[in-house]
Amino acid sequence: MGFSWQTDSSIYQLSEISKDMKTPKELYPQAQEIYRCELENCPVCGEKLAICNYRNGRKTVQTMTRILNVGYYPKRCINADCVAYDTRFPSAQWGHLSPSHCTYSYDIIAHIGWQRQTFSQQFTTLHTDLQTRDIQISEAHVRHLYHQRYLPLLACHERSRWDELHQVADESGLILSLDGLAPEGGEAQLWVIRDLLTGITLRSGWLSRQKQSTFEDFMRPIAEAELPIKAIISDKQSGLLPAIATIFPEVAHGLCQLHYLKNLADPVAEVDQTMKVMLRSHVSRHVGELLRQEQVESPGILTVTGMLPTPITTDDPARTDISEQQEREDIVATLLRRVRYLLTLKGRSPFRLAGIERVQRLTEIRTCLADLITHHCDSRLVQWQQGLRKALQVVEKEYEKLQKLTHWLDHIADLLDPEGKQSRTGDKVRSEMFAYLEDLRRHTEGDEVMSGFVLNFYRLTSRYAVGLFHTYDIPGLPRTNNDRESEFRDLRRRLLMTTGQQGATRRWLQRSGAWELIPHPDSFVETVTALSAVGRTEFRQERERVRQHRSRFTTHTRSAKRSRYQLKQLQEQWLNLAPRASPV
Repeated sequence: MGFSWQTDSSIYQLSEISKDMKTPKELYPQAQEIYRCELENCPVCGEKLAICNYRNGRKTVQTMTRILNVGYYPKRCINADCVAYDTRFPSAQWGHLSPSHCTYSYDIIAHIGWQRQTFSQQFTTLHTDLQTRDIQISEAHVRHLYHQRYLPLLACHERSRWDELHQVADESGLILSLDGLAPEGGEAQLWVIRDLLTGITLRSGWLSRQKQSTFEDFMRPIAEAELPIKAIISDKQSGLLPAIATIFPEVAHGLCQLHYLKNLADPVAEVDQTMKVMLRSHVSRHVGELLRQEQVESPGILTVTGMLPTPITTDDPARTDISEQQEREDIVATLLRRVRYLLTLKGRSPFRLAGIERVQRLTEIRTCLADLITHHCDSRLVQWQQGLRKALQVVEKEYEKLQKLTHWLDHIADLLDPEGKQSRTGDKVRSEMFAYLEDLRRHTEGDEVMSGFVLNFYRLTSRYAVGLFHTYDIPGLPRTNNDRESEFRDLRRRLLMTTGQQGATRRWLQRSGAWELIPHPDSFVETVTALSAVGRTEFRQERERVRQHRSRFTTHTRSAKRSRYQLKQLQEQWLNLAPRASPV
């Protein structure tokens, strides 16, 4: 942003050169602040600095509370032989007011970022809030300040923690966590590498391929930094394992135990899903007519509100004249709703299998129906109980088999869980695990189906064994990598709240997800301080990274007018190139 001095010195006409905001605005400074360079000696040669008798950095800055006309008196080195002799050192206090070429102060930028990331505020809400504070800004510029100022500044601040990272690495060694967010529609995959001890993000970015060579290139700068690394934890991606072994051959690589258990349970979950669908089908066949009955205003209509709502009677707790028949009808309706709910259950491996849960809960209802029939026989309840009995008999064998399998899975999970057990080494846990799998193998000899599951358990455990037991020997190494997945879920949830659209959320993940994953300071005041301490050169480089990445999406538009304009621009660029003869 640039500005031009007007004849009236109290008013400055500023022209915004950003694409997002081209409307000129008139700012009336409420005060003037002129700073002096705070340095006394040259940082290069140590000689005294002399103050210059002219002002630099004259500009108007909007803060959250007022509008300032600011500038500073620079200083220069008096040593003619110093390499910094021609350098004019600015005032640090002046530099901490706002970024270069920007009329908005760091507290406004931090306010936008803090409200959006902490409270998931939409840009429209942020714009309205700033306007109520008499800050001249458009909604487009609010977006611009967040994406082009706040996020790059946050990434630069993360790099200022380099000394902290080095100290932790030298004292105890880093524990790195690697994970990637599943890509959307063939787009690049977002990956993050973070130190678990400090929470510092070492690398966050997109990978267009999930090959060994790609992972090696992604991790190589960390190896070249020569930071002591104690351990790494990740999922078991096929290209990632050999890449880590190549780049960090001496580092223990732990594999997520929860992903191991999930992969272990997936074949069991498939059988459970088949049983669940079969049970639902037979329940619908035998008692579907009863389940579809509902006391409503008219068939197909449940509860209605509006100008013409559903008729309703107020229940009086003091009433004692409710008929026994009505009470029975209410009990039957409640039980029917319970069954309808059970038929909608969804599972989530490894520890929640919906088919088993459905069988158990329907069995409880069948038992309850038997007690109700004994006390007062009702033809509907008899039909209902008989229908559930027939449906449950169909899946009885599958249920018994699944009970055994889930018991084995629970025991394997318990073997891995250190809670409530004496301290064990990785070798001890490994020996217990394979001893149990060997017992299962002997126990299922002659049963082709069950021995097949046990064989799958053994093979999968053998593949994971290389990184499954490090957590018991390395202090601080977690058993699961789910913290990174939680971050991805929280990021998706926050972006969905701020955009209101699934499609927009996916677009923002591809355009700014790597910067959105950078954690912000713990308070608003710390955020302002952190952003204002970022150096200009580093900030300029980070903004260029943002620009280069976002340039990949300039042609991603649904607007026919914009698309035609872009194609015309490309055509003009092509025609302006020097002609070349066609290849023979």
